[in-house]
Amino acid sequence: MAAVNAEFVAEIVDTVMARLTSQGLVSGSAHHEGTDGVFDGVDAAIAATTAAQKIWAETSKEAKGRVIAALRALMHDHAADFSRRALEETGMGRFEDKVVKHHNSADATPGLEDLVPSAWSGDKGLVVEDYAPYGVLAAITPSTHPVEVLFNSMVIMIAPGNGVVFNVHPSAKHVSAYALGLFNETIRKHGGPPYLVTMLREPTLESADRLFKHPGIRMIAATGGPGLVKAAFGAGKKVIAAGPGNPPVLVDETASLQDAARHIIDGASFDNNILCIAEKEVFVVAPVYDRFMQAMADQGAVRLVQQQVEMLASKVFLPNDKGGVTVCREFVGKNARVLAKAVGLNISDDVRLLYGEADFDCQFVQEEQMMPYMPVVRVRDVDEGIAMAVKAEHNYGHTAMIHSNNLQTITRFTRAVDTDIVVVNGSSLAGNGGVGGEGYFSHTIASPTGEGICTPRNFARVRRLATFKSLNIA
Repeated sequence: MAAVNAEFVAEIVDTVMARLTSQGLVSGSAHHEGTDGVFDGVDAAIAATTAAQKIWAETSKEAKGRVIAALRALMHDHAADFSRRALEETGMGRFEDKVVKHHNSADATPGLEDLVPSAWSGDKGLVVEDYAPYGVLAAITPSTHPVEVLFNSMVIMIAPGNGVVFNVHPSAKHVSAYALGLFNETIRKHGGPPYLVTMLREPTLESADRLFKHPGIRMIAATGGPGLVKAAFGAGKKVIAAGPGNPPVLVDETASLQDAARHIIDGASFDNNILCIAEKEVFVVAPVYDRFMQAMADQGAVRLVQQQVEMLASKVFLPNDKGGVTVCREFVGKNARVLAKAVGLNISDDVRLLYGEADFDCQFVQEEQMMPYMPVVRVRDVDEGIAMAVKAEHNYGHTAMIHSNNLQTITRFTRAVDTDIVVVNGSSLAGNGGVGGEGYFSHTIASPTGEGICTPRNFARVRRLATFKSLNIA
């Protein structure tokens, strides 16, 4: 199919929707302006997306390219709008950083250009491999970057020809529904089928589980906590899972301390530390520890004394019924000023990061706390620093940073932490391409299942066509 007739597509999907409505599987509210593609039931969402995906799979690559280009333009146009809505609904992050994230997602998310066919020609014939869709995918998005992940997931999943049904985070369901409606409208206006991407109006863990187990879902992309990832694996289908991270940083005696401090502040304070790749704890060798702590102050961070650190920890980490602790959401993603106020310190809202001395067993070191406070642990030497960094990372295999000019130390650290991303002498932002560094970018960093930073190729089937002793033209 060289091009898609929009009226023909709409007629097919409307017929499906009318049938679902008559069966009581979906209400007319799914058609309300501004909530296009938002469904009350799992069956209805999957049925609508299945009808759309069959058409999308036959749509020309040229037409797909036009749709994706239009979606990128929409993301740019609404970067401030989406940022404001996300901040108002979730209460996490900094507006100016969120705007950067939306523009970055629009620019750096890989699309059709990632799907390059391969070919082999020889005496035995010609072999060509290309990328094909799975069908309809189920995807989960977090509250930390609701629209950025929604957009990123949508593009890398529809590029190979898939459709997607989202179970978004309940704390960001309104901004997600608003954005999804605009995405669907743009897809239709530029020749794509209605309901190619859909979501559930009231997302829960139960709705996610029903979505995962539905026979119409071919593949699952799960971004979230251990419970959600476990539910995804329990469905018995192919899963790409983006799990937790607790990225450590090692600073040795050969590092440029002012540069290290600046980069750590840049990464750890960006959007108030709610990025999974962000620096969470720092290990500094004893010979340069005091100078590093001063460098942090020189670069604009505010140091807490031990009493203030202990007071903040008592408010951030609350005992739970499992014998552990739960991070208090009142502090997650809040500005440093909010954290400082909790310990009786009045600072400017321009201060982006607090920091303080910590022991290895400190909860700020051990927990993925996602707020602009940085614990700094003194270690005897590089050996102890590497060992502690590995333990603090908890074998998540996610991200780690090192500031050093010793190639042997960098090599040893990289091998020991064994994470999907290692950043050398830069902020965590350099590890995921786009605005912060080189290479491709994605909000789906699949450490548990090994894909790392995901692209459209991770959501495509590889198909091979082999001709025996023919079509080998040279």
